[in-house]
Amino acid sequence: MPDGAIATTMLSSADRRAGEVLRLRREIGRMQRRRSDETVLPVDAALQAILPKGGLHTGAVYSVSPSPSLVFALMSAVSRRGSWCAAVGMPTLGLEAAATFGIDLSRLILVPSPGERWLAVISALAEVVPLIAMSPGTAVRDQEATRLAARLRDRGCTLLSTAQWPQSEGMISLHDPHWEGIGEGWGMLSDRTVTVTAQTRSAPRPQSLQVRLPGSLGRIEPVSVEPVPVEPVPSAPVRVIERGAPPLPTHPSWAVA
Repeated sequence: MPDGAIATTMLSSADRRAGEVLRLRREIGRMQRRRSDETVLPVDAALQAILPKGGLHTGAVYSVSPSPSLVFALMSAVSRRGSWCAAVGMPTLGLEAAATFGIDLSRLILVPSPGERWLAVISALAEVVPLIAMSPGTAVRDQEATRLAARLRDRGCTLLSTAQWPQSEGMISLHDPHWEGIGEGWGMLSDRTVTVTAQTRSAPRPQSLQVRLPGSLGRIEPVSVEPVPVEPVPSAPVRVIERGAPPLPTHPSWAVA
C-alpha cells in the first residue's frame, strides 16, 4: 500500500475535527466582526417582559431548556435584525422550523457534531457571532466555563447552553406544555401553550409568561401580557460562584419540546 494511502487511513476522527476547526477559523477571519458596544441583545417581543432590560446580556451565558422551539424563539429577534447566529452540538435542529421563526438561514452557522473540541469551536465562533446556542453533550467543568466566559465577555458574545452552566447569568426554562386542537378523541394539533420562566442574577425572583410556541403561524405568540412572579422553590444547596453575586437555585423543570 502506498505511504500516502497509509497516512490517510491513519487519520483519526480527532484529526478530522481539528481540520474542521482550522477551516472554521479561516472562514471566521474572512468574516471578522467588530466587538459590539451594546449591552443587551434583543429577544422576541413576546418574551421581553420576563428578562431584565427586555433582552439577553451580551458576553453572558444562559442555561436554557433543551427545547429547539425555545432556542429558535430566543434567536429570532437577533437574526431578524441581520446578525449571525450559530448552533453547536445540535444535529437534530430543523432548518424549516428555524425559518418559520424568522431566522435567516443564510446567516445561521451549524456545527452539528464538534465532539470534544466544542470549546475551541465556541471560542472561534465568538469572534463573528453575537449569539450562539450550544449543547456540549457532557458536563461542563469549572475550568472550561471560566476560560470561555472570559472569551465571551471580551467579544461581547452571548451563549445559550442546554447544559447546566457553572457561571450562568440566569436560567430560561420552558415547561407545562398544553397542545390544542384535539376534540373528543379526534382532531388536528393546531398550537401549543407553554410557560416560559426566566430567573437571572439581576432579577433573582423567577418571572413567567404563557406563550403559544408554536402558535398558529408556527412562531411564538403571547398569551398573557404581564409576567407572573413565581415563588422560588426551596431546593438543593446553591453554589455561590462569585463573591457578592446572588445565588441561582436549580429550576425543577427542564422540559424537552
